[in-house]
Amino acid sequence: MDLSIAGILMLDGLTNGAIYALLGLALVLVFAITRIIFLPQGEFVAHGALTLAIFQTGQVPGTVWLLLALAGVAALMELIAAWRAQRGIAVGLRVALRTLAVPVTVSAVSAWAATRGLPLAVQALLTVAIVTACGPLLYRVAYQSLAGASTLVLLIVSVGVHFVMTGMGLLFFGAEGFRNPPFWDQRFALGPLMLGGQAIIIFLASITLILMLWLFFEHSLYGKALRATAVNRLGARLMGISTQTAGQLSFAAAALIGALSGLLIGPTTTVFYDSGFIIGLKGFVAAVIAGLSSYPAAAVGALAVGVIEAAGSFWASAFKEVIVFTLVLPVLLWRSLVSPHSDEEH
Repeated sequence: MDLSIAGILMLDGLTNGAIYALLGLALVLVFAITRIIFLPQGEFVAHGALTLAIFQTGQVPGTVWLLLALAGVAALMELIAAWRAQRGIAVGLRVALRTLAVPVTVSAVSAWAATRGLPLAVQALLTVAIVTACGPLLYRVAYQSLAGASTLVLLIVSVGVHFVMTGMGLLFFGAEGFRNPPFWDQRFALGPLMLGGQAIIIFLASITLILMLWLFFEHSLYGKALRATAVNRLGARLMGISTQTAGQLSFAAAALIGALSGLLIGPTTTVFYDSGFIIGLKGFVAAVIAGLSSYPAAAVGALAVGVIEAAGSFWASAFKEVIVFTLVLPVLLWRSLVSPHSDEEH
């Protein structure tokens, strides 16, 4: 290996690592606030990339119907919850209509725009809106009623949600893979390296999103409420912070990050209905390196995962996935030795 090859591998690794960093941050965010190890995070990535691909063909993407189905189930659950709590039909209907408002609006606009041949940027915005709107609805349907369950139960639910979303992906998008057009196809020469415009967009988008998340958590009321929930769920509840709203916001943020990641990675690789699982697992490796608690450590771990993956693809391409996922074992062993064990209730 000479310096030019090493530079190419480093650039490729950092490009992929920027995507894994976003996914790692989303996983840490969701776990810190809800205690959910959200394995289906990668499905948001695949659904984001494939939704844009279907928009490109001039058809209505299947995620529109998924969004409507989740909204209908969530609204029905709100009605049942209001009836059981004896809050009155009027209150239940008001909450149900509020649950349906955004999904129905996004779905109607997307269905209207699908056949109009709108610019790529508009289709990308619609894709982000569809996938992001699915996030809080997914939390309401699958997790909210189990918020007090153990981490193991929530993990088992996540596995089930992963299989359901993968099956929905196969139903909506088929087994054929798609590669989206780049948002910027310009190429720049950096010595022996060729830096593509899409790689620049990936770096800039990742940095911008990380800064926006930092500003949100540091300077907004909702962000501070999420931080309080992450530190102490019971204390946050006693201070009047709704842990249900916090969970839905965390899933909305995770879905937003997943959708943007799908848009960024779509032009660089062919995405299939089940590609999100492997991509999400690499973000999970980064989150595990961070102990599912530190955002900076997750970002650094994700960049390391990307670089190691790129090097592994050069030296032993058939085992690059094995090399990446094997990283989890020494990290878990080290953390089990240095971290004190305590009961989950503590």
